[in-house]
Amino acid sequence: MTNKWKDGQGFLVACLCAQWCSSCREYRPAFETLASQFPAARLAWIDVEDEPEVAGDIDIDNFPTLVIQRDAHVLFCGPMLPHIAQLERLLQTFLAQTPEESRAYALSSPERRVWQSIADVRSRLMHSL
Repeated sequence: MTNKWKDGQGFLVACLCAQWCSSCREYRPAFETLASQFPAARLAWIDVEDEPEVAGDIDIDNFPTLVIQRDAHVLFCGPMLPHIAQLERLLQTFLAQTPEESRAYALSSPERRVWQSIADVRSRLMHSL
């Protein structure tokens, strides 16, 4: 596997899943098609049983769990219904933000500030490869 995360820049959309999860298996093809719709984002499908170090301390209560980052800033961390249109709308919103707006959003609540330390999937991807 090549380390395509080494630059640490741009948007990352990580789907934390498990192969045994039927919802994840059904969601995966639609998730993977987003790469062509959102070329400004890197999409990563991460099986938490194969790569538990990437999920780190993220509390995964349900699948799929998504992490969306812009550069080093975590914009979203949590479960999402497996309806791809919901993720598309969220990505459109985040992609429309300036880097400064994304940074302010990432730090705008106590919950989001916690995400910055526990949900930095990009950093763990950079170190796991």
